Amino acid sequence: MTQPVPPPSGNPFADGAAPQQYPMAPPPAPVRDNVALGLVAALVAALVSGGVYGAVIGGTEREIGWAAVGVGFLVGLAAGKVGGRNPVLPIAAGVLSLGAVYLGQLVGISILAAKELHVSASDLFFQEFGTLMEAWNEGKDPLTFLFFALAAFAAFSGAKKAAG
Repeated sequence: MTQPVPPPSGNPFADGAAPQQYPMAPPPAPVRDNVALGLVAALVAALVSGGVYGAVIGGTEREIGWAAVGVGFLVGLAAGKVGGRNPVLPIAAGVLSLGAVYLGQLVGISILAAKELHVSASDLFFQEFGTLMEAWNEGKDPLTFLFFALAAFAAFSGAKKAAG
C-alpha cells in the first residue's frame, strides 16, 4: 500500500524540495562624496543658467521669479547629483546661485541696453562692465532681492534633495 500524501503545509521546502536559486543582488551604488567635482558642476551650472536667465530677462524685458528659482534649482541639482551628501555643497550651491542670478541680471541689462544703443551686448558687457554694475545698482528694488532669496533657497533645497 502507498502512504497517503499529507496536505500541503504552505512551506515550499517542507517536502524536501531544494530552494530555487536566485541571482545575487547587484552591489549597492558607490557613495558619491566628491566635493571638488560637485563644486565644479555647480559652478558650470551657475554660469550656464545665469546666462540663460539673462537671455530670458533680455527677451522678456522683465525679471521672472520662476526663472530665478530654476537657476537656483539647477545649481543645487548639479552640486547634489555630482558631489553627493557633503554638507558644504548645499551652502556652496546657495552662494553660487546668488552669483548666477546677479550674472543673469547683468546679462539682461546688457541685452536691453544693447537694443537701445544698437551695439553688441557682449561688447557692452565686457567693455562697459562698470557702467552695467551702476545701472544694476540704480535699478535694484526689493523684488531683486526676493529673486536672490528664491534662488538661494532653491539651490540649497535642490542640493539636499538631489544628494539624498
